[in-house]
Amino acid sequence: MKQTKIVLSDKEIPQKWYNIMADMPNLPKPPLHPATQKPIGPGDLSPIFPMALIEQEMSGERWIDIPPEVMDIYTLWRPSPLFRAHRLEAALGTPAKIYYKYEGVSPAGSHKPNTSIPQAYYNKQAGIKRIATETGAGQWGSAMALAGRLFGLDVTVYMVKVSYGQKPYRRISMETWGATVHASPTNITNAGRTILEVDPDSPGSLGLAISEAVEDAASHEDTNYSLGSVLNHVCLHQTVIGLEAKKQFELVGEYPDIVIGCCGGGSNLAGVSFPFLYDKIHGKDLRIIAAEPASCPTLTKGEFRYDFGDVAGLTPYLTMYTLGHDFVPPGIHAGGLRYHGDSPLISQLYHDKLIEAKAYPQTTVFEAAIQFANTEAIIPAPETAHAIRAAIDEALLCKEEGKEKTILINLSGHGYLDLQAYADYHDGKLTDYEYPAAKIKEALAKLPKL
Repeated sequence: MKQTKIVLSDKEIPQKWYNIMADMPNLPKPPLHPATQKPIGPGDLSPIFPMALIEQEMSGERWIDIPPEVMDIYTLWRPSPLFRAHRLEAALGTPAKIYYKYEGVSPAGSHKPNTSIPQAYYNKQAGIKRIATETGAGQWGSAMALAGRLFGLDVTVYMVKVSYGQKPYRRISMETWGATVHASPTNITNAGRTILEVDPDSPGSLGLAISEAVEDAASHEDTNYSLGSVLNHVCLHQTVIGLEAKKQFELVGEYPDIVIGCCGGGSNLAGVSFPFLYDKIHGKDLRIIAAEPASCPTLTKGEFRYDFGDVAGLTPYLTMYTLGHDFVPPGIHAGGLRYHGDSPLISQLYHDKLIEAKAYPQTTVFEAAIQFANTEAIIPAPETAHAIRAAIDEALLCKEEGKEKTILINLSGHGYLDLQAYADYHDGKLTDYEYPAAKIKEALAKLPKL
């Protein structure tokens, strides 16, 4: 069976990022200062972010230029290929056409360098010496460690403890690129010590790791904080994915009916979908699906309200679908999706019914991952396997209904550093965690009524 691989030349890498805030029917409510509960301004963010990123965070401009220094590094792996999944289609017996945009070709093995590179660049330009950040599964930490090495920045990573144990090779990748990696919660920050006093065996969470990294950055003048998802400027940088995909579909005379990405904080879903959402907002008929874990179902089970982005309450209040900032999800292998909230942009678009969401238990997700690996030859990361699960279900529905549709998956990373997860699946050790409604209700009850 002939492989369909759609490639672009280096000259066709997008020269600008697309800012969906220029076209959204409704913008998210403004972030609020955690102390005053008043809308924040640039000065409130300047202790931990360079002004260039603050300007992007608040910008309403539709197109933002990609600096030449960032473009030079993007060419190490961009443009990324778009494949048609002929073998998966045949195995499913579906009339659907399934395409996947493969971001696992980056040096870090995921989509994350699309934003770590510009974030490191802008921090370097601002005279920053060190970056403090967090990571769940290690994809973001690896990407930031790589970017720090390329721009001469020291990097400190607070890695969620359960993933620190599950994914040692991601930690080794970070350390190989020169980063210092701590299992979070630690005893070196106030936020970490507070949690350890209550629960010495805490598995950690992304919200807690964010607290530790923000505290670290705020307490050192030469250090800034860097986030791999959720924020507007992160979603902005990721739009190179969808912009390239649109060009690639033009080459084969196709256009997707359904665009699917896994969703934790929302960066890879934003990256692939926002350029297509521009068309949807302006009248195009298509569906965008966020695929999330059933054990951390922020969009499908969370509440749309102001919440902190971290456990300790150091970040501004953000409008998001949230399970409560101190909710600690079960230790599923899709560590990059274990976040209590979603990007304010993704949340607003979901609230306005421009995006759909579906939640999946991890055993059925790994079933889809195995089927994809056995047909398309790529072992996907556990996070992006959620998008594969959603795509397979949509393709089977096309088969049942006898309809031909075109489906696009953002295959946001490979799983070659996640093989312990596959070993646990083969050994029957994976468990489908039930949605812990009582714990989420308890966490939401603690939030202030803003």
